[in-house]
Amino acid sequence: MADDPNLDPFELEFLPRFRSGSGPREPFVNQHGVLIGDHSYASPESPLEQWSADTDPAIMAGDEWVHPYKDIGFLTGENRAYFEQGTEIPPGPLAHPEHSSESGIEPPEEDA
Repeated sequence: MADDPNLDPFELEFLPRFRSGSGPREPFVNQHGVLIGDHSYASPESPLEQWSADTDPAIMAGDEWVHPYKDIGFLTGENRAYFEQGTEIPPGPLAHPEHSSESGIEPPEEDA
């Protein structure tokens, strides 16, 4: 069965504390009519499938776009360690592997 939650490659073996009260394990349709958590991670109704220069990225912000058990981001080493083993994620700046994610504000120059 395509929607069997046991088949999803992006679902982790969550610790018990992350399983209760998290939300549905099965796919759901959000308020925009987009199916979330359906194993294909693409929906014709999704703004990602109809993206243009006029699309406001904020349309896809919020919890309604994230499945509580099935998310590609869960597969990072830090997230796996956190959700499966309880290892704390060290605080620090977010880093993109190819682009600077700094705010663009340069530190003040020191007087010589």
